[in-house]
Amino acid sequence: MPMRAIWTGSIAFGLVNVPVKAYGATEDHDIDLHQVHDKDGGRIRYERRCEVCGKKIAYKDLDKAYEDGERTIVLTDEDMDALPAEKSREIEVVQFVPASQVDPLMLEKSYYLQADSKSPKAYELLRRTLQDTEKLAVVRFALRQKTRLGILRVRSKVMVLQAVMWADELRDAEAVAPEKSPRISEQELKMSASLVDQYSSDFTPDEFQDDYQVQLQALIEAKIEQGEDLDTEATFGSPDQGSESGEVIDLMEALKRSIDGRKAKAPAQTDEDGKAPAAKKPAAKKPAKKTAAKKPATKKATAKEASSSPHKKKASGSGKKSA
Repeated sequence: MPMRAIWTGSIAFGLVNVPVKAYGATEDHDIDLHQVHDKDGGRIRYERRCEVCGKKIAYKDLDKAYEDGERTIVLTDEDMDALPAEKSREIEVVQFVPASQVDPLMLEKSYYLQADSKSPKAYELLRRTLQDTEKLAVVRFALRQKTRLGILRVRSKVMVLQAVMWADELRDAEAVAPEKSPRISEQELKMSASLVDQYSSDFTPDEFQDDYQVQLQALIEAKIEQGEDLDTEATFGSPDQGSESGEVIDLMEALKRSIDGRKAKAPAQTDEDGKAPAAKKPAAKKPAKKTAAKKPATKKATAKEASSSPHKKKASGSGKKSA
């Protein structure tokens, strides 16, 4: 489906005005599940019901409210729309900074910005400036009834607006830091660095896949084929037992075994030039359109592409949307 603009406004760069449209830069690939009653499969739906009168309330009749412990202060849509920041349709550039100064922990959702003008010269000028100076533009903007901080950066031939958390929204890391740091020997650091070196390579996102979603798709297809007679162990294999929980392992021995194990795999993972071959990306499966029906199995679903994972002997007919 073609992307739909979620916001229209302009970038204010000094006295330069750059009209733009914003599009969501990411999308969720999770299989959509809903909740049903485990007894009869009936769809579970949520209602907006008033605690005072007990009536079911339509969305158009909802207002927001703030409670200070004693009173409830109701804020209508008209009240919210009156806020000056909410009316702004401008992305204001406030400074330019090196990318290294922006903590990745602060970064939130990203939006592609498209030039919204018959003459996109101003857009291209700002994009090229960001690219050539290798700087990020720190900006302020309003979106969906919130004033936000953000950065502008370049991706391919477009600019990306990425929302940034406010400083007071970040929790202090010291709150979870250990009271006393354990002693690390030079030999342990050396062996750990050696293991890191063996795992080091260029980041290639296409080599990774969401194993849970692949397994969930296999489960749905097996359920369609076999109904309630589905044997999850036959579909996914026996669960791995793994190591016992809480097992204490000597750190030096664990590092040594990890390094030796990585070395043993190295010849099979490199080609003649010593480069790691790109992993093949599994073919995407089309979402199942049939409804699960109980019928005799004609063949076993193997789901070879799904890795071994713990499952119950019988699959439940109810589903919850995965996180």
